[in-house]
Amino acid sequence: MNYEKSQRAFARAGKVIPGGVNSPVRAFKSVGIDPVVISSAKGSTIKDIDGNEYIDFVSSWGPLILGHANKTILDAIQEAAQKGTSFGAPTTMETEIAELIVQMVPSIDKVRMVNSGTEATMSALRLSRAYTKRDMFVKFAGNYHGHADSFLIKAGSGAITLGLPDSPGVTAATAQDTLLADYNNLKSVEELFRLHGKNIASVIVEPVAANMGVVPPNEGFLEGLRKLTDDYGTVLIFDEVITGFRLARGGAQEYFGVYPDLTTLGKIIGGGLPVGAYGGKAEIMNLLAPEGPVYQAGTLSGNPLAMAAGLAMLKALNETFGFYDDIEKKAARLEVGLRANLEKTGTNGIINRVGSLLTLFFTDKDEVTSFDEAMASDTGKFAKYFRKLLENGIYMAPSQFEATFISRAHTNKDIDNCIAASLKAMKSLS
Repeated sequence: MNYEKSQRAFARAGKVIPGGVNSPVRAFKSVGIDPVVISSAKGSTIKDIDGNEYIDFVSSWGPLILGHANKTILDAIQEAAQKGTSFGAPTTMETEIAELIVQMVPSIDKVRMVNSGTEATMSALRLSRAYTKRDMFVKFAGNYHGHADSFLIKAGSGAITLGLPDSPGVTAATAQDTLLADYNNLKSVEELFRLHGKNIASVIVEPVAANMGVVPPNEGFLEGLRKLTDDYGTVLIFDEVITGFRLARGGAQEYFGVYPDLTTLGKIIGGGLPVGAYGGKAEIMNLLAPEGPVYQAGTLSGNPLAMAAGLAMLKALNETFGFYDDIEKKAARLEVGLRANLEKTGTNGIINRVGSLLTLFFTDKDEVTSFDEAMASDTGKFAKYFRKLLENGIYMAPSQFEATFISRAHTNKDIDNCIAASLKAMKSLS
């Protein structure tokens, strides 16, 4: 494939945009090539400015569960745009989507719309501190909750070590309120509560880790967090920015039958437009201004275009019979094909899948259930694999530690083409 136009466009972007991109993973640094620059997309396919076409398994990092340029979503956006793009005032559409979210997500009594997943998680954290009148919170190594200062903390040598800043610009004082635990290791959380329980406002967790590759929760892990937080009067926050409305109508909490106090949402609820939300028990949410003393505001929160797209999206998911069964079958088809490729080529690898989320880890490990096990993956091998897939018309996330997303727009032929390209790519690794 020819990438000359993409290479020139990326070089041009680098002169006026830091690193040439507006979100770091898009730069393709971990796979050793310049990124392809996209011109258009439709359904399950995406096209770059050189005219190369790919079957897309990134889906804009998850939001496009109906596929690219879905007519239902586009019609809703166009109809809303004719009436105005922003009012900075209440609309009935905000109430409609809030009512639908409350109906679909079991633990949410009230919801506040914001503009990004990062805004949702930082707001939920502030709310948990106000509700409990405590300062500390627990997060898990390998879980990503956006780029707010409190979340950019890396693990020390042990699970009970206070965090150190993981990005320049994050202060040590901020890091001191962040306690780090090991995902899927309930004992590491129990030890933190033994030492700091009276000062812990909340525990925030991705119910399915999807930012160190897809890592499902071990049996009893989420249930253990629920009991532990109940015992200490601590707020349990599920970060469902990725899993919300993807694993089930009610997200991961419905899928696993464990219900948090607060939930953060994003991606799918915007239908591909910028959006975020957080919601939960009324007694906690009622602390938000103007009803309560916890301040949070946003000029474009509840933007009519995003609300129109999100409402159309949620209605489609809520009303389409067998929607989740369909994408589950497609994802299972891909998983079976990739496992067969590993066996045929003698390639060492682990496939983790939950619903329509999947990651192939290139690793000698017997399983990947933790951050450390995920980090042991062979990123060099993944980079070669990614480049070969791209050459064969398959667009995967350009990182070993991201998820593959299946959408309703993917056909069985798309899945089979991906499996065939994967077999070629794995053969090239030996």
